[in-house]
Amino acid sequence: MSRVVLSIGSNLGDRLARLQSVVDALGDTLLQISPVYETEPWGRVEQGPFLNAVLIADDPALDGQGWLQRAQRFERAAGRVRGERWGPRTLDVDLIACYSAAGEVLSRDNNLTLPHPLAHLRAFVLVPWLTVDPDARLTLAGGPRPVAELLTELEPADRQAVRLTEWTLHRDTDSPGDPESTS
Repeated sequence: MSRVVLSIGSNLGDRLARLQSVVDALGDTLLQISPVYETEPWGRVEQGPFLNAVLIADDPALDGQGWLQRAQRFERAAGRVRGERWGPRTLDVDLIACYSAAGEVLSRDNNLTLPHPLAHLRAFVLVPWLTVDPDARLTLAGGPRPVAELLTELEPADRQAVRLTEWTLHRDTDSPGDPESTS
């Protein structure tokens, strides 16, 4: 396995700095960084808006479980506490899709479902993903589908609720990458 699509989001504290921490930790494995979007939260919990972005990274040493462990390290480093479902988060790092040389990886492990089971319903994932990979495809029950097509199937209000911000995430060419990485 090598390539992964990550959706990152934050709605607590310095939201932009928390997203940037993932960019910095990915270091040289980072291939693409989407623009930053602001979106209203999902669920029934009263909370502030999220900043969201999509990153594409490549590390041949990691498989799906390796990427999951790395994503969870990023969340812990940002003080993430797993509490209420769809509640406020210092940092959320979701694996949307993983790809090996053979194609998209499908997983139904207890702790890892790939592709992400709700990605096709989330405009805050699809909109930024298309900015970094206009030809992106996501496998659903009927097979691979263009992400652009999946986005058109969402309610117009959902698509319009993903608002481009003036903020950007940037690569720090001097960044050492993930300090806890053993790969």
